[in-house]
Amino acid sequence: MKRLDGKTALITGAARGIGRAFAEAYVREGARVAIADINMARARETAAEIGDAAVAVEMDVTDQASIDAGVAATVDALGHIDILINNAALFSLAPLVDIKREDYRLLYDINVGGVIFTSQAVVRHMLERGKGGKIINMASQAGRRGEPAVTIYCSTKAAIISITQSMGQELIKQSINVNAISPGVVDGEHWDGVDAFFAEYEGKAPGQKKKEVGESVPFGRMGVAEDLTGMAIFLATDEAKYIVAQTYNVDGGQWMS
Repeated sequence: MKRLDGKTALITGAARGIGRAFAEAYVREGARVAIADINMARARETAAEIGDAAVAVEMDVTDQASIDAGVAATVDALGHIDILINNAALFSLAPLVDIKREDYRLLYDINVGGVIFTSQAVVRHMLERGKGGKIINMASQAGRRGEPAVTIYCSTKAAIISITQSMGQELIKQSINVNAISPGVVDGEHWDGVDAFFAEYEGKAPGQKKKEVGESVPFGRMGVAEDLTGMAIFLATDEAKYIVAQTYNVDGGQWMS
């Protein structure tokens, strides 16, 4: 028997990167998954590549109507939702004097509002169904500490740690476990974009920042999306049922807590 046999999961931002790796790992463990993403063409492509256990769902986590429609489409396709992974997020970097209010609003709308209001929609379904569930939020080592020129992003991820604590304590009474994963530096398309930000604002050559941060990880390299899948599977199983409102570092030893 596989660890997630019979379970269904909705994963936001799952058309690529960490979200896709979670979806692939969940399917290997017996789950069916909804690949929720604002890029429907890419979501369909990802779902097709994963196979019959995956379905594509269009979802813009900044728009309540889109969230509600995406949750409804997931229930229609999979029958119910046992697990929600709030993975969709956006990164931004700028010195304090260059921060734009529209960037602030967008990051908070996606990284914080997206978690709150997607969770709200899924929790309503879980409560109506009456069988509990699991919510896994994606925090970051950037939420554990401030970093120069990353004021907005760091603060959104700190908010996720706090939101996880509040939601976790509230929802466990309805048998809904809420926990979070805090990655460190994870290589992939996301970090290619981060590296480009640092190249612009710190005058570094392309690839230089990525090389530096990889060398700084105690494990000896940057993470990859697959390094996070074990924790995502564990938190979705009954093995983790007594774990409530926690944020787990999966970062190669970068942060101790």
